Amino acid sequence: MNDHSDINMSRRNVLIAGAISATAATVPLSAAEPQQATATATTPPPTPAKFSFEVNGKQQTLEVDTRTTLLDALREHLHLTGTKKGCDHGQCGACTVHVNGRRINSCLSLAVMHNGDKITTIEGLGTPNQLHPMQAAFIKHDGYQCGYCTPGQICSAVAALDEIKQGIPSHVSGDLNVRPLLNEAELRERMSGNICRCGAYSNIIDAITEVAGRTA
Repeated sequence: MNDHSDINMSRRNVLIAGAISATAATVPLSAAEPQQATATATTPPPTPAKFSFEVNGKQQTLEVDTRTTLLDALREHLHLTGTKKGCDHGQCGACTVHVNGRRINSCLSLAVMHNGDKITTIEGLGTPNQLHPMQAAFIKHDGYQCGYCTPGQICSAVAALDEIKQGIPSHVSGDLNVRPLLNEAELRERMSGNICRCGAYSNIIDAITEVAGRTA
């Protein structure tokens, strides 16, 4: 009997203590207790940095916030809007450009990291009057619908063929010591980082295959 009473009292004490704690948390400080002054957090001003690089064969010098991505430097500062901002997280490939001959997602790279580099965007591959073979093949095979992802797709496609030509393997390459085969499996794997929400993948592969046949 005594044990049972002790258990009840113990539970009652726990509940009372919990209620007191909750009440104390909601009671405002009295006027007699001056509140401590809180320091106001301030955001430091952005730090600009000056750098130079070559874009589409032309030397450029910019001074930008060090947090500026290469994508934003190209679009907002150089007004090369062919390179698209899609996910801004390196997941869709719409922002693909070439840096020193290798493709990268420009949304994941800071502009100031590219001092002295050579950048090629979709504008640097070809012009309306003189299309790059890959651009012409995309048009011929309807390798796009809305066209938003197309600049990144084309830049990636050009780089993918160059990677195969250099013997750089992919995840589906059968033998890492042998030059990769130029087949559909290789092309689809190498282009898997470029998302087409319209679903023009089969036409994109047809366009790349045609260009590959000319350059093989």
